[in-house]
Amino acid sequence: MDRLKLAIVGRPNVGKSTLFNRLAGKKLAIVDDRPGVTRDRRFGTGRLGDIDLELIDTAGFEDVTDESLEARMRHQTELAVAQAELILFVIDARDGVTPLDELFAGVLRRSGKPVIIVANKTEGRAGDAGALEAFNLGFGEPVSISAEHGEGMGDLYAAVLATEPSEADLEKEDDEGGADQGEKPIRIAVIGRPNAGKSTLVNRLIGEQRLLTGPEAGITRDAVSVDWEWDGRRIRLVDTAGLRRKARIDEALEKLSTQDTLRSLTFAEVVILVMDATHPFETQDLTIADLVEREGRALIFVLAKWDLVEDPGAKLRDFIERAEEALPQLRGASVVALSAETGRGLDRLMPAVIKAHADWSTKLKTRDLNDWLKIAVERHPPPAVHGRRVKPKYMAQTKARPPTFVLFASHADKLPESYRRYLINSIRQSFDLPGTPIRITVKTGKNPYDEVITNPIKAFQARRRNARTPTK
Repeated sequence: MDRLKLAIVGRPNVGKSTLFNRLAGKKLAIVDDRPGVTRDRRFGTGRLGDIDLELIDTAGFEDVTDESLEARMRHQTELAVAQAELILFVIDARDGVTPLDELFAGVLRRSGKPVIIVANKTEGRAGDAGALEAFNLGFGEPVSISAEHGEGMGDLYAAVLATEPSEADLEKEDDEGGADQGEKPIRIAVIGRPNAGKSTLVNRLIGEQRLLTGPEAGITRDAVSVDWEWDGRRIRLVDTAGLRRKARIDEALEKLSTQDTLRSLTFAEVVILVMDATHPFETQDLTIADLVEREGRALIFVLAKWDLVEDPGAKLRDFIERAEEALPQLRGASVVALSAETGRGLDRLMPAVIKAHADWSTKLKTRDLNDWLKIAVERHPPPAVHGRRVKPKYMAQTKARPPTFVLFASHADKLPESYRRYLINSIRQSFDLPGTPIRITVKTGKNPYDEVITNPIKAFQARRRNARTPTK
């Protein structure tokens, strides 16, 4: 199988070697807090989701062209860019975009190679502002990751996948291909506790006994991918091993199965959480649902074995109430009650998946968003904190999948978390995005009058200088 040749580049000490090790799945490159540890190009192989990679790690880019060691290291980086099919341009999101980043961006634009801008070190929202600055480099939407903690690998996978030519491009002479052939498949992970009915559900969906099933818990050990088509849409279903509480995982094989399941969740777009309807929403189900939301994936609750439930109407209402109470961050997520054994209720599952995927991919117009913001603030103004009232001014969507927004406001650091949740719930309700993970970053915009207010003497001196400057 051909491997995608991928170069990891950027200025010194932004985490290139850490990302190289993460993608390689082992510590091939030395990592240290000091800049300049990597000097030569380092090669390795790795994997991102189902994409096989040939990796090139590079030295930090320096703005020197003499005969020094730094200049020779820069030449090695330029050779890596020339060799690669795709460039990952890494910046340190905590530092924001530096002049050296801007200089290197110009070099990469002149190379003509496809570039993905990667904002590293964004764990704990520390680099949100820097990731937003990366838009200005002109390489499209930045991918926020933490190479050290493995966060954001699913988003990176989606970005890399988007650079590959579609099947429609590769099969232009094939008259039978049609426009739909080029669509990427919707990636769906089917997860849940052991013996919840995941494999039985996948078999019923695709219409064949593709996966081994039985009354014993833990039959599925590897994450098994099944390509399928529903209503003209390409689907990739991944059946996974059951997830149990960490305290109950004692066998080495089961630990590997759990890691495989969590990796499948990271690279999914929609997650179907399958629960046994006779005893749903146990602690582990709540833990899994919370993990899905934190990973930013669309979620569908499936109550399997519905044919065994007595008084199904009351049971369904009770479940929805419990879901709203226990997981307010997923308010409105679709709940599908079905029986994979009999097929009852199965026809409602895939329409719910397609709707959740579309909501997850939503991009809102800035004008509509700010019209909504004005109404939302008038309906419920932010509270005053320590005598200072936060004033939301402007909002924009920075990315989809999941919908992510930046809100510019005065005294942004004083905005209570409760008000952020109010805005998220209002977005869901106003734009019909039930259950969709939504991210809002609050940022203080630069006020052009700040200097006049904080330093009136400097402002007065500036006005006098301007008055003395002769007009042409």
